[in-house]
Amino acid sequence: MIQIVPAAQAPAVMAAMRERSASKNEAIQAAAAAIMDDVKKRGWAAVEEYSVKFDGKAPCEIPREELEAAYRACPAPLVKAMEHAAANIRDYNEKLLTWTQEWTSPDGGVVGRVVRGLTRVGIYVPGGTAAYPSSVLMNAVPAKVAGVEELIMVTPPTENLNQAVLAAAWIAGVDRVIAVGGAQAVAALTYGAGFIPRVDKLVGPGNAYVAAAKRLAYGALDIDMVAGPSEVLVIADASADPKFVAADLLSQAEHDKLASAVLLTDSMALAEAVDAEIVRQTGYLSRSEIMECSLRDFGCAIVCENLEACAALANEIAPEHLEIVTEDPRALLPSIRNAGAVFLGAWSPEPLGDYLAGPDHVLPTSGTARFFSPLSVESFLKTMSVIQYSRTALEPIREEIIALAESEKLTAHANSIRVRFED
Repeated sequence: MIQIVPAAQAPAVMAAMRERSASKNEAIQAAAAAIMDDVKKRGWAAVEEYSVKFDGKAPCEIPREELEAAYRACPAPLVKAMEHAAANIRDYNEKLLTWTQEWTSPDGGVVGRVVRGLTRVGIYVPGGTAAYPSSVLMNAVPAKVAGVEELIMVTPPTENLNQAVLAAAWIAGVDRVIAVGGAQAVAALTYGAGFIPRVDKLVGPGNAYVAAAKRLAYGALDIDMVAGPSEVLVIADASADPKFVAADLLSQAEHDKLASAVLLTDSMALAEAVDAEIVRQTGYLSRSEIMECSLRDFGCAIVCENLEACAALANEIAPEHLEIVTEDPRALLPSIRNAGAVFLGAWSPEPLGDYLAGPDHVLPTSGTARFFSPLSVESFLKTMSVIQYSRTALEPIREEIIALAESEKLTAHANSIRVRFED
């Protein structure tokens, strides 16, 4: 069920992975652009029209009493799991939180930076069957730890809003929930429309129209990322349990038909055993058709010469999720430079990170882990530089500043320094 290929064929595999997310539907891009432009020009009237047209209902705000009611109506085991996840996410991000700092520079002046949480942040949460309370927690809790003043969640106005999603919003401390979806929700949060305010940053997953709108919104506001299809890469040696490896590959393949699941190993015997396990486990899992398509088109096992070669290839692929299931997984960690999240050992499967461990599951995809980082509290912070010099500190360096300014023919810059020391 999974293709087993030699390392020499790895470049073709990587090309296929990149191609699946590189193509952009021009019709979707054009439709999103039209909606964004219309909302920018007509505001609330356009948002309302698109919401009625696409979702059959005008946008509305969900009272906080409904969030609390959803929380109280949720099954106790689910509430317990969400509260546990929220606590772990909060603890992880509190340890990452950076603070305002000032110090004395070598010239004797005071320099530093002030750290502030963003003022207003929007979270997009898909509706319908694609309702993920875990994404609410992963996006909202770090924002709250950062000190974001107002957190606004938008979600499509379905007939019955997902109870677990509303409960997660209550647990995470979301300030407002507005039932509005699609590109029109992105546009409303970008420009402001009616009772929907403009935000400083927009995070969260959505369909192709939402992704296209977020791409267009960037610059007017900040975004987390434009996420591509999900992916996992597992590095495993002969010590790995093929049952575990197969289960972890399938856990990503079930996301959608464009998901990618790749095994890198130095053991042909393991690759063959994992393939047999994939066939066995797929037989009793509910999303078998999706998994079969995903593994057929974007899944494979690549047999490399050794684990060092596996690590080098993993860095080229720069996967969203990277599992290292080897006899000594931590020994390989120093060789890894590019991955969204790294899972070490047989008892750290990818779903642990998706739901409960604490680090965020909003991760760079499609090779962008080469230069992007996971969502975290830092994603909701901004900094301002602070500079304070006295006359005593400025005087010894004034001629250097003047020399630099005059070399750039910026005489007013030089004058700004010079006038301070004229008799």
